[in-house]
Amino acid sequence: MKGTERGAGSRPRWVFPLYARVLAGVVVGALLGVAFGERRWLFGVGNAELGRLGLLVVKLLKALAVPLVFFAVLDAFVKTNITLKQGARMIVVCAFNATVALAIGLSIMNTLHPGEHMSAALEGLVSPGGKPGDAAAQILAASQKGTLSVIDNVSGYVPKSLVDPFSENSVITVVLLGLLGGVALRRARARGAEGLGPDLGTVERLIEGVYAVLVEMLDLVVKIVPFAVLGVVADVVGKAGLGVFRSLWVFLVTVLAAFALHSLVYYPLAAWLVGKKSPRVYLGKGADAVLTGLSTNSSLATVPVTLRCLQRMGVSEESSRLAACVGTNLNNDGILLYEVMTAIFLTQAVGVHLGLGGQVTIALASVMAAAGVAGIPEAGLVVLPLVLGAAGLSEQVIAAAIPLVMTVDWLIARCRSGVNVMSDMLVAVLLDAGHGPVPSVDGKDKVAAAQAR
Repeated sequence: MKGTERGAGSRPRWVFPLYARVLAGVVVGALLGVAFGERRWLFGVGNAELGRLGLLVVKLLKALAVPLVFFAVLDAFVKTNITLKQGARMIVVCAFNATVALAIGLSIMNTLHPGEHMSAALEGLVSPGGKPGDAAAQILAASQKGTLSVIDNVSGYVPKSLVDPFSENSVITVVLLGLLGGVALRRARARGAEGLGPDLGTVERLIEGVYAVLVEMLDLVVKIVPFAVLGVVADVVGKAGLGVFRSLWVFLVTVLAAFALHSLVYYPLAAWLVGKKSPRVYLGKGADAVLTGLSTNSSLATVPVTLRCLQRMGVSEESSRLAACVGTNLNNDGILLYEVMTAIFLTQAVGVHLGLGGQVTIALASVMAAAGVAGIPEAGLVVLPLVLGAAGLSEQVIAAAIPLVMTVDWLIARCRSGVNVMSDMLVAVLLDAGHGPVPSVDGKDKVAAAQAR
């Protein structure tokens, strides 16, 4: 985010970036919590009421996330046109990268059990209607519902009506519906082009417009996140004191270590051994894109820089566009790692160690969220409540945990954007090394489309 902005005919004015405002909210909220505790201090309003108001923003983020993911998938189908062979090749590369990311994240979480260090911090932070023990019981009950039967798992994601997935915030089902709708839209558009069906230009513009409006709505809600953080932190500190933040360093170090292992070890090795691009080329000539992703906190905004860096590496323009423009929603390894590690970290924090079925459910929900979410700032935070819900976490635990995660999310968000940019570059390198240059995508200038966003 820019530090200054200029209005028409006015002097430039300073605009605090989101992470600075979140940190300010944390500080003010902590001061209110320490000063007043659980006492009411202004017209009968106390920190508990501020916390309840702050949680309304979390609920609104969760409500916006589901339609955002759905229309992001539809919008991707509207704006891209790749053949089955090209798409399959890209999906295989992206799926392998995602599998490595999941293996790294799950291995770290199951070996070190870092969430146990935060168990004491969540004591007393659940609303009066629930207890940490109740939350743990809910998670165990949810995880026991899991099954390794493919039929049973698939049937669980088939909705009874088209409204249910949106009302129940089922991200996996919503993404599957988006894929079904996208494929149907693509086929209907082809029939229309042949004169065998209606022109769907209006429908496509409607989808693009709704998606743009949802992004703007999200931007407005994100602007008030610092005030939500202020209220919830005041409530949290008022109940448990400042000691609640002592264990956050464990969460931060764990997630950043996974990011570093995946992006600074696996990516360069894959680019070198398979893509024939040495670490000096991959990291050196791709540094501009990585730094831009870190600074803008958006892999989508970094697309033009990513394309220039890939050109310097000698990657074909066709493979670069296919990976960085068309496949950018599939190359979100940073979001994937963040979502799955955060969910398991919090389940460990409430005293539950999920079995294989529960972890597979979390991993699948994280994959869907990472693939469906748009490459915009704070996107990983927006879909986090959906993944935590898929993990079986109760509303009380989610409400208590998200504000804590927000206090370090400003740093994690920039790192995961950098990982996503590196993923875009790796996929382009591997596509170029696979079967030669990939044909141009529908003849459209995807760079201009990305810049227009």
